[in-house]
Amino acid sequence: MRQRVETVIIGAGQAGLATGYHLHRLGRPFLILDGHRRVGDNWRQQWDSLTLYSPAKYDGLPGMRFPGKPWSYPGKEDLADFLESYAAHWRLPIQLNTGVRRLEAGSSGYIVTTDDDVIECENVVVATGTFGRRPNIPEFAARLAPAILQLHSSEYRRTDQLNDGPVLVVGASHSGTDIAYEVAQTHRTILCGRDCGSIPFRPGSRPARLAFPLVVFAWRHVLTRRTPIGRKMMSHVRFHGAPMLRVKRADLERRGVERVEQRLVGVCADLPQLADGTAIEVRNVIWCTGFRHAFDWMHLPVVGSDGWPEEIRGVVPTAPGLYFCGLAFQYAFSSMVLTGVGRDAGYVARHIATRARGAKTATAPA
Repeated sequence: MRQRVETVIIGAGQAGLATGYHLHRLGRPFLILDGHRRVGDNWRQQWDSLTLYSPAKYDGLPGMRFPGKPWSYPGKEDLADFLESYAAHWRLPIQLNTGVRRLEAGSSGYIVTTDDDVIECENVVVATGTFGRRPNIPEFAARLAPAILQLHSSEYRRTDQLNDGPVLVVGASHSGTDIAYEVAQTHRTILCGRDCGSIPFRPGSRPARLAFPLVVFAWRHVLTRRTPIGRKMMSHVRFHGAPMLRVKRADLERRGVERVEQRLVGVCADLPQLADGTAIEVRNVIWCTGFRHAFDWMHLPVVGSDGWPEEIRGVVPTAPGLYFCGLAFQYAFSSMVLTGVGRDAGYVARHIATRARGAKTATAPA
């Protein structure tokens, strides 16, 4: 089958839904495609104890506040249900259970090939994740002993998945520290990775209520691609991970987490090996090493040598009509969180609407 729509949005997460909201408000037709069974399923698949690092008052999307007490911290199921309610409230046209297999240029725009369909469109918005969706696991992981259980952070749910015996958590950004702290309740735990720093307050604390408005202002207006400090932070976040948030160094120490800041570089005698040659005897490895973008389904020359799309605020200059939304540091640090994604989505939607009006004017009779 073949259908046509003005704009296709790939991904029904917060970025894709917010873009759909803005296009709806601007009167532009669109269709959102997503491979999951339900809106919000990407969040439902996270580890059980995951809660947001921002309070509910900062977790809404354009046109809808997040329900609940303003200074509560929603869990993953709360956010998933909110996204589903948001899509239903605004009656956004979403086609679920639809994986996108190929994106390529067409005679008058783009051709999107899905599992069951071919869609022609003038615009495409790729909203497939802040850091990508493909687990970033090193090649040498395949050489570890088969008896060692290996899970990526996207596969970890709870401690009862793990083998008896020590656990190595690789990656000391916020997800790695959160998981290491939880696992240390039941297993000897070693946390390996460079120190990514820490925010100076604990989410949920009284100081956080005073600091959060200032932090959000900095995220939105200071740490941007327009400022030197923002550009430096952009490189750090995209390639080295975000700082520790809820769990602090002292928390890890109190729970007995063994901290190793050396890099894990390979395998020795079927065991994970550190840079100094030390082999670590463990029965489990949890890879909190993030994700990477995988755009092999996009047959368009718009991805740089660093693996990131070559875009400016989500607009791809070399491919008119192609956009991205929801990327880390798409414009600012806030692009990664719910409090900033709506602004980025609005910018992309307005660009699409302006392009559509320009095309209409160009084809109008003299």
